[in-house]
Amino acid sequence: MTAKLWFQAGRRAFLIIMLVFFLAPFLWLATTAYKPSSAIFSIPPTFGFSPTLDQFRTIFRLFDVWSLLRSSVLIAAGSVVLSLALGVPAGYALARSKSRYAMGIAYFLMAIRMIPSVAALIPFYLMMRDIGLLGSWMSVVLINSMLNSAFVTWLMFSYFRGLPPELEEAALTDGCSQFGAFFKVALPAVRAGIIACVLFCLMFSWNDFLYPMFLTRLESKPLSVALLSAYGTKDITWGTLGALAHFSTIPIVVVILFLNRYFVQGLTKGIH
Repeated sequence: MTAKLWFQAGRRAFLIIMLVFFLAPFLWLATTAYKPSSAIFSIPPTFGFSPTLDQFRTIFRLFDVWSLLRSSVLIAAGSVVLSLALGVPAGYALARSKSRYAMGIAYFLMAIRMIPSVAALIPFYLMMRDIGLLGSWMSVVLINSMLNSAFVTWLMFSYFRGLPPELEEAALTDGCSQFGAFFKVALPAVRAGIIACVLFCLMFSWNDFLYPMFLTRLESKPLSVALLSAYGTKDITWGTLGALAHFSTIPIVVVILFLNRYFVQGLTKGIH
């Protein structure tokens, strides 16, 4: 074999090893949801088993799964909408600003997203308690939007800065207002960037655990918190964890696969 063939074979072998390394835990968790309890804890492990839906029947008996899913959707959707409503116009304003501090402000906002979650939890907890929102999913939406809108502002600042201002100037010449030029010209031109922001905010909010754990009540907790119920004082109910993980992972994976093409375009075109 030539050196080129050896290189290609080694690269493919490396990719296969990495795929197995990263996907094996998820495959194991997914198959655990369909195993009977005796097969989950058998020693040595059994790879052949008769699929069963007992684990799913258990979680529907122990949890209000649809309420958990509804809370997750409300928190994620509310966080995405509010983050975009705040971050996209702010990014546009910074990109078109003549101030020499615009770049510094954009990166300062990016630094806000790097704040450790636990550092913002205590003051925000007290704030939500004082205004009467503690225990509701709206409190989680607000804190996620506070952090995510800063990230959206920074990212959209890069997109709008790479957009020629002559496009908006032409729209203004044709009679558009400043808002009209923004909505009709600037926003459609950065659609890939907006979708990238949507997916980032969606992933941050859907997978968030710390804030919903402390800011919501039992009836408003999302799926990410319900997963903790699989951890008992003596053992971990892996079947319950695997079944709940289906409801926690499948919706976000489907959305990401559907918008993946725009997500990649957004990442490759937006950072300047």
